[in-house]
Amino acid sequence: MVRQIKIIVEKHTDGYVAYPLGLKGIVIGEGDTYEEALADVKSAIQFHIETFGKDVLKAETPVLEAFVAEAGVAV
Repeated sequence: MVRQIKIIVEKHTDGYVAYPLGLKGIVIGEGDTYEEALADVKSAIQFHIETFGKDVLKAETPVLEAFVAEAGVAV
């Protein structure tokens, strides 16, 4: 069975970081490229499910969409 999971990929000065939305627990992947970070987080998600069971997929409310916004904040 294949399940679609929304994944955030961030670009930083030293590489990429990726993490899924809607899973119970913390799962992070990283890499020098977008593709490496995505592959790493997919592997980490699979390991997380194998380790903790499919209950980690049971989010209280599913993530329908994800948005990135920027806002000015007084500091």
